[in-house]
Amino acid sequence: MAAISGKVFQNINVSQCYHQSRKFSNQYRRDCFSRFNLLPFDGGKVAWTGTSSMQLRTFSTHQINFINRGPVHCNAAPSTISSLDNIDFQKLQNGSDIRGVAVAGVEGEPVNLTEPVAEAIGAGFAAWLLEKKKADGSRRFRVSIGHDSRISAEKLQDAISQGIAGAGLDVIQYGLASTPAMFNSTLTEDEAIFCPADGSIMITASHLPFNRNGFKFFTNAGGLGKADIKDILGRAAEFYKNLNNRDDLKNSRGKGSATIEKVDYMSVYASDLVKAVRKAAGNKEKPLEGFHIVVDAGNGAGGFFAAKVLEPLGAITSGSQFLEPDGLFPNHIPNPEDKTAMKAITEAVLQNKADLGIIFDTDVDRSAAVDSNGREFNRNRLIALMSSIVLEEHPGTTIVTDSVTSDGLTLFIEKKLGGKHHRFKRGYKNVIDEAIRLNSVGEESHLAIETSGHGALKENHWLDDGAYLMVKILNKLASARASGLGGGSQVLTDLVDGLQEPAVAVELRLKINQNHPDLQGGPFRDYGEAVLKHVENLVASDPKLLKAPVNYEGVRVSGFGGWFLLRLSLHDPVLPLNIEAPSHDDAIKLGLTVLAAVKEFPALDTSALDKFVQV
Repeated sequence: MAAISGKVFQNINVSQCYHQSRKFSNQYRRDCFSRFNLLPFDGGKVAWTGTSSMQLRTFSTHQINFINRGPVHCNAAPSTISSLDNIDFQKLQNGSDIRGVAVAGVEGEPVNLTEPVAEAIGAGFAAWLLEKKKADGSRRFRVSIGHDSRISAEKLQDAISQGIAGAGLDVIQYGLASTPAMFNSTLTEDEAIFCPADGSIMITASHLPFNRNGFKFFTNAGGLGKADIKDILGRAAEFYKNLNNRDDLKNSRGKGSATIEKVDYMSVYASDLVKAVRKAAGNKEKPLEGFHIVVDAGNGAGGFFAAKVLEPLGAITSGSQFLEPDGLFPNHIPNPEDKTAMKAITEAVLQNKADLGIIFDTDVDRSAAVDSNGREFNRNRLIALMSSIVLEEHPGTTIVTDSVTSDGLTLFIEKKLGGKHHRFKRGYKNVIDEAIRLNSVGEESHLAIETSGHGALKENHWLDDGAYLMVKILNKLASARASGLGGGSQVLTDLVDGLQEPAVAVELRLKINQNHPDLQGGPFRDYGEAVLKHVENLVASDPKLLKAPVNYEGVRVSGFGGWFLLRLSLHDPVLPLNIEAPSHDDAIKLGLTVLAAVKEFPALDTSALDKFVQV
């Protein structure tokens, strides 16, 4: 038998231990719930005051599947914490999110998102929230917390809850949830389920591997921005320094008790989606009756959509797959941009002769669809489909997208649909914020959508919600049937008729070697900007090439019947190069143009581009 590498062996052990632990954990919780109605924090880090102080409540209908933990007196002395690692908190920032390594088992990726780090981040968010929002005195601030299916989710949920409750804020834990639902909890008004939340946290790392995790933060104004995350991490770093000092830690915690509750908010959120489809179909109870729709949740948090949204609307969901949460993602990466993932949902649609297929990413803020013939609605096609639906409702509106969308999409939106295409920077938050800005200056925009599958609508509070995007598509199916139109998903396919798609579309990543002498110790961003400026200058002198007259990111150039975009990654020392062309030969010509322009920058690894132009 061949030797197994250390990396593979570690991953096998992680997998086995996780599944054994989950089986044990489920039995443990059933036993604990029936005997004590109490589930302590992992590791016993919160000191309970005893069962006599627990205030058990009568649960609402939304809480029947969860146990109320009761008030936690978080100014009690914490357990001893020894030899905390030095953590650079600012390196945990990933744009407007926080991300890190939460599980050991992958070679070369040391854990930096530990429970003490998560507790510190919770304390940092609590301090930020208390400063940014003014309490009215009628109640304590409260923060809702949810997570996707990752194996590190529950320990991070308990740790960050401790940091928040220790600051004197109440915590409402939703357990397995979606990112859109977490934001939505800051808007819902229902005291029976402790809403609205003043702030909300989703524990997720999107489609990244099993060992990663992270946090997204919301208030009722939307997702937090980069400056907010930097601020929170700065506060967290200060809190973290004191974790070895029991007196300082005790003094940093809020006086009095804070409560930690459990609520099944996903049932509330799913019910709202059901109501939206029924309303679009003239308040018909089962507007999707007879439609066969399969869901692929990729073992993430989106499995609820089949049973809690589609089936109440009358849809048949047999053939749906990977609905069971599994943080090791054993079937495929839960990512609508991934070819293996899209192949899986396409095969499910065709094998089950379904009318429609729906696929979500891990935390359900991204999605894609497949029609009955296996035609994918993702990337440019998804944007075209959503633009068609939105422009029917809001003629002439501006559609905001990221920078890598195709020229064919621009023609489709502006010439076929009569809208305006505003191509902006990569990053879902950038796209959403730009749509909000346009509205603020008088330019109407109702849709902000990225090729990754992030999509937000003005009618839905600019929340990037993969489930709500699919609801808009379901609305179209339901309303078409109500109007006497049949044909299943053909009504959707017809909406993107006329979209010009390139024969060749590639993305190549040109990495910057930060240790190369050519950088002279400077930051990679300065080097990358210098590359872009040089390419821009050379393009200006070539009559066969045309620089885009309006462009917000990198260098976008048309030529040889196609175009290329060279830009600097938002976070990494990489220059992604997108090329679209009507033929492979034309794509190679564009690639050679870029290669000739960047040859003077030896710290730039052009091997991916070299390989492409030599094919």
